[in-house]
Formats: sequence, structure tokens, C-alpha cells
Amino acid sequence: MTTVTEAEALRDALGLLRDREQVAERLLESSAKHSFDPDKDLDWHAPVEDGKWFWPPELLSLYDTPLWRRMSEEQRMDLARHEAASLASLGIWFEIILMQLLVRHIYDKSLTSSHVRYALTEIADECRHSMMFARMIKKGGAPAYRVPRIYHNLARVLKTVSTTPGSFAATLLGEEILDWMQRLTFPDERIQTIVRGVTRIHVVEEARHVRYAREELRRQMVSAPRWERELTRLSCGEAARVFATCFVNPQVYENVGLDRREAVAQVRASGHRREVMQSGAARLTEFLDDIGVMNGVSRRLWKSSGLLA
Repeated sequence: MTTVTEAEALRDALGLLRDREQVAERLLESSAKHSFDPDKDLDWHAPVEDGKWFWPPELLSLYDTPLWRRMSEEQRMDLARHEAASLASLGIWFEIILMQLLVRHIYDKSLTSSHVRYALTEIADECRHSMMFARMIKKGGAPAYRVPRIYHNLARVLKTVSTTPGSFAATLLGEEILDWMQRLTFPDERIQTIVRGVTRIHVVEEARHVRYAREELRRQMVSAPRWERELTRLSCGEAARVFATCFVNPQVYENVGLDRREAVAQVRASGHRREVMQSGAARLTEFLDDIGVMNGVSRRLWKSSGLLA
């Protein structure tokens, strides 16, 4: 267990690091007060609401493109339904990876520590989130969208070889951009009630997960050996590129009756889409830059991903 003295000996550009056990205890207190059971806390039997979106139109990949302007309102809303399913599918994929990385992180840690106890609490949260996302996909009637096989298999390697700081950097990448979008979604009265409920639960519980990951990544970037810090910079940049590529499965365009190649080309050329993705990543990239993750090759990979201006 980390002592206060040990914690005070660790400092980075953001200041002194907090004691690991104290952080975990506060997060456990928050979990006890603000946790949900989606099966009971959401009304899954309520009908889908006519005239309401499954995702905010401004956050859709084709918004404000020439193709978007040619689409009917019905087709736009159908695109929202499919993109919501694609994002939920991506979220499940990331959360399954995260759960395995967390288990690896605590494998050699003190079994009775608050740090390990909170990690197990987070894993339980992520189990519920994955089931909640899957249920939301089925509710909307769209298919689940798998990431391309090459990235699905690449993740197998990541789960096996990822270092501790690399694991927490990838965790933040998977959580913070979607969290930014969901914070815009759950208060939006244009959106389906069930989607607003799902995103609200996820935002509340993910705030704790982000805090845990940020604190641990800061600690690791101070205490890990140099080779591990350099590998983290490289793997984090590559993960950003993969994440941006997989964010919306191109099959959604075919499934709403659009030309796939034309749609993908217009998304890539869209200034609005680029601004949305960079806005979603801005808080994360600023943090990673502050703690020394966004250096050299890592910065170039982040820029190539489109998530960093």
C-alpha cells in the first residue's frame, strides 16, 4: 500500500500526486452513493418514441456535409440510430479490453487494498455498462457493429503486452471522447428517453473511472522505467489512430441506403466532423501533453488520427 510519504515523493507537471489509497477510498464512497442498476433503473419496456433521435444530429459523422444536405429527415434519423449502435458496439469492445487490463493491473497488488477493491468495483461497473449498451442496441433495432478484424485481433496483442501506463492511457482514450459526446446527449430532449438514460448512467459512473485512470497514469509516468514510458507514448498514439478509424463503422452508411465510398470520403473531408472529434479529445490531449505522454512520435500519431489539430 502506498503511504502518504511515498505519495508526496512523487510529483509531475501537475503537482504532487495524491495517495493511492486515499483516492481509491474516495472513489469507493462515491460508488456507494452514485451507482446504478440499468436493468432496474431504466424503462426498457417503454416504446421507441416517434420523431426522436437516437443520437444528436450535430454529432453524426455526416452532419453538414453535401451528402447530409441531400438526405431526407427520415434517412438522417435512421443514420442516427445506426451510428448510436456503432458507438455502443465500440464501447462494448473497449470495455471488454479495459476489464482485462484492470484484472492484469491488480493481479500482483495487495488483495485487501482499497486500490484493488476499487478496481474490482470498476470492473463490475463495466460489466453492467456492456450489458446496458447491448440492450440499447437491441432496443433500437440496429445491428451490432464489430470493429474490423485486423483491429479486433490487434487488441488481443494489446491485452497481452500492454504495460501498466499504456493500459491506463488506452483506458482514457476509450472513455473520455465518448464521455464528452454523452454529456451533450443525456440533457438533449430531442433524444430518445432510453438513450438519454443510458448516457446519463454512463457519464456519472465513468467520471470515477476517468479519475482512477488519470491518477494511476500520472503515477506510472513518474515512476515507470524510461523504456516503459517511451512504449506508452508510442502505443497511446497508435491506439488514437485505431480508435479514430473505428469510431463509426462504414457499414452504417450502406445500411441506411448511402454509397459507402462517397460517405467515407465526405466524412474525411468534413471540417465539422474534424472539429467535433478534436473537441471531444481536447481535454484528454491537454492532460496527456501535461504529463509527458504527447511527445515525439506520439504527437505525430495523434495528429495523423485527426484527434489533434
